[in-house]
Amino acid sequence: MHSKLKTNRNRRAFIQQGLQASLFFGVAPYIKAAPPARYRTALIGCGWWGMNVLHEAMAAKRAKVVGLCDVYERPMLASKDEVSQRTGEQPRCYKDYRDLLQRERPEVVIVATPDHWHALPCIEALKTGAHVYVEKPTSHTIGESRAMLHASRASDRAVQVGLHRRIGPHHLSGMQFLKSGKVGTIGMVKLFVTGGGGGPETPVGHTKPPTGMDWDMWCGPAPSRPYCRKLTPGGWRNFLDYANGTLGDWGVHWLDQLLWWSEETSPKTVYSTGGRPVLGPAIFNDKEGSTSDAPDTQTVSYAFENFTAVWEHRKYAGNAQEHHRIGAYFYGSKGVFHMGWRDGWTFYPKSKGEPVVHEDPSFDN
Repeated sequence: MHSKLKTNRNRRAFIQQGLQASLFFGVAPYIKAAPPARYRTALIGCGWWGMNVLHEAMAAKRAKVVGLCDVYERPMLASKDEVSQRTGEQPRCYKDYRDLLQRERPEVVIVATPDHWHALPCIEALKTGAHVYVEKPTSHTIGESRAMLHASRASDRAVQVGLHRRIGPHHLSGMQFLKSGKVGTIGMVKLFVTGGGGGPETPVGHTKPPTGMDWDMWCGPAPSRPYCRKLTPGGWRNFLDYANGTLGDWGVHWLDQLLWWSEETSPKTVYSTGGRPVLGPAIFNDKEGSTSDAPDTQTVSYAFENFTAVWEHRKYAGNAQEHHRIGAYFYGSKGVFHMGWRDGWTFYPKSKGEPVVHEDPSFDN
């Protein structure tokens, strides 16, 4: 009798813990008698992609949006209007994430800021007891990412990084195909983004920031520089003070696919080279203004135990003969597998007598 009672108590505790851990980004157990819990949710970074993530949270009916934060009033107020129209709720607006966290005490925080502002809000949210969804890449530097990891472990809270290609249906089915052995032994993987513009980059003059934008706060922990419209809303990705160029923006998705397939944690060695042979030298002065400063051309070699991986990007000269402009080629003894984005996935068998296998893209989850 005592053993049975103890087992029942353990089972109840397990169910309660599971319900608490299964936030709206996960799948909660279905209990008919109890409606799904709603979690006090805040968004830090009210741009286009931050609102995409918040849309999913609201659509799942697991989020009660209590706060919005952005250093620029215009997108923040537009986001507030949208939340109000969708839910009837009136989240409070903040320009400083610290005020939001202290006053609203959210249970879930979505961090969708530029990369240089990922670490500090994430760590502070964890300290206040919130679970965190932070957009990729984890942060601007390895040191910041390590600090975020330590904060997560110390707080015993969940941190999810927005690598949504882990849950896209065609990415899931493609990974199953890739791991099935139908591609054979894979000796090399090529990760790439090619095409785009071309020619020297023209600088844009420095001006006052838009009305309602706290530019000093936008620069935050990164170097301060005059406002330039090349930086916002999304151009910061190509300025190395605030992000890591195409490799940091696009590359993290395909490197994640590589690690997902291989189940490796890190390569033995890394070598990188690149520059701006087409865009030209970076410009930053009071007379001309600013260009971006991230490389337009970059290759990286990653040596793993049993295979080699290569990253390549060029922001010009797309090659139609390569079939795909974005993605990852897995070169195997039985053929070549391409994991793509808007072009789904495709397997090109080595034998000419075998048909090409293809699945169209799907983004519903």
